[in-house]
Amino acid sequence: MDALKILLVAMAWQGVATSQPMANSPRFVETIVPALAYNAACSSSVSVQNLASRDVWLQIEAHRSDGALVALEGHEVNEFLLAAGESGAYKLRLKDDPGDAWVKIRERIPSPGLSPAIAISGVTECVGANELSTADRVVAYPLTNPRFSEPAEKFSGEAILLINASEQPARAWACESPVGYYSVPSTTAAPARSHPLCSAEFEVQIAPFGTRRFPIRGAPDSSFLLETRGDHIVLQMLKPVKNSVRLYAVDSSISFGEEAPGSVVKP
Repeated sequence: MDALKILLVAMAWQGVATSQPMANSPRFVETIVPALAYNAACSSSVSVQNLASRDVWLQIEAHRSDGALVALEGHEVNEFLLAAGESGAYKLRLKDDPGDAWVKIRERIPSPGLSPAIAISGVTECVGANELSTADRVVAYPLTNPRFSEPAEKFSGEAILLINASEQPARAWACESPVGYYSVPSTTAAPARSHPLCSAEFEVQIAPFGTRRFPIRGAPDSSFLLETRGDHIVLQMLKPVKNSVRLYAVDSSISFGEEAPGSVVKP
């Protein structure tokens, strides 16, 4: 019996010793800066500032709208160590992108007792008719299967930007002007739910790290539905900036929730 007690105590101490390094292991916070325009009239930049009294390691991972990695202007690597209070501004080594480039900033937090320390912002500038227009870029964080459903007239002329921030393909299903609903009986795999009958609908697959815009036409008495399937998806509502056909600002009054229970993207 004494030998058994000694064995159990030794195993318990071994478990504590094994779990101790994991308790003190670093964690990472990922922040997305979306809708970075790069073309003949527009350019964008991302700014970071270390608000802590310690050095902070971070990685700035930039992507074209098609998902391809992009280097940063003036830098051969995308990893940085910011001293306390230090700041920096970065542009993508990109002259033209038909869609929306974006950046993921990954901050390393070395111990559980510390909080994130990097303040992040972005801006897009466009020149037209001898005027400079600017729009701030609002940071975002990925959700699992986010969805959107609102009256289309309320957001006429705006567009929903989707970013697939993962290494796996994602899917999105959009429905314009639902004219009715039909019900599917429940099964052991899924509960019963109503499916919309749409005047126009389409499903698209978004490549890893790719982006896609969904314009909202805003016809009277119509609705716009967007459902997604993916583990790391960012949705943002974009609205045109007056006097600039190339520049969009973020409509920060819109928040996107996770997909409703039992809801699935159309197969």
